[in-house]
Amino acid sequence: MHSIDDLKRLNAQIIPLKTLADRELISIYGLTGMLYTPHIDDYMTACIERAGIACYLKSNGLMPLSQVEVISTALDSLHSRARSKAIVEYKGNNYQRNFTPLKLSKSGKIVRKWAKFWLLQSADGHAEPNWQNQVKEIWPQYFVTRMDNI
Repeated sequence: MHSIDDLKRLNAQIIPLKTLADRELISIYGLTGMLYTPHIDDYMTACIERAGIACYLKSNGLMPLSQVEVISTALDSLHSRARSKAIVEYKGNNYQRNFTPLKLSKSGKIVRKWAKFWLLQSADGHAEPNWQNQVKEIWPQYFVTRMDNI
């Protein structure tokens, strides 16, 4: 069982972790190979936990669904077979279907599972930054590629 207090506790925990994760990401920019990134890992773990609690609260009616979730659900049902980068119109706005690798094979060469999401397009054809941030907040696990022994 989760409560709003759990969500507030994680929100307070994420703020300093985000600062450390951003600093760590800047310091390793340009490097390749396996890297030890404890702050980024802690930040992503807290974000995924927060999203799980929010999902629980929303499914039990303790929190309302966001506009991003409502529109994404509607677009998924209307355009379930949309391909990557396909643009569709819904209620006067354009939305682009995006896919990102979610799970990789042990070797890292084969994508085992794809994450699917919609991005609101601005007038200039780019993704709306606020919408994109909300997508990353609601489904942070979509942006953490995992290598599993499948």
